[in-house]
Amino acid sequence: MSETKKNIDEFFNNGSEIDEALQKAVKEALLQHKKAGNPVVSWKDGQIVWIQPDDIIVEDKT
Repeated sequence: MSETKKNIDEFFNNGSEIDEALQKAVKEALLQHKKAGNPVVSWKDGQIVWIQPDDIIVEDKT
């Protein structure tokens, strides 16, 4: 069975694999912050806001 590798243009033309990778990275980062007890910064209503670890919501979109 041969494995075909995609080139960068194929990844950008489709985009869904990039979106999935970014969503996974954000989820992992939020989980790490929550477990470590560190807040995260977000943007809400045109303002920068701090989200405390207890208030970090990590959605499971599997």
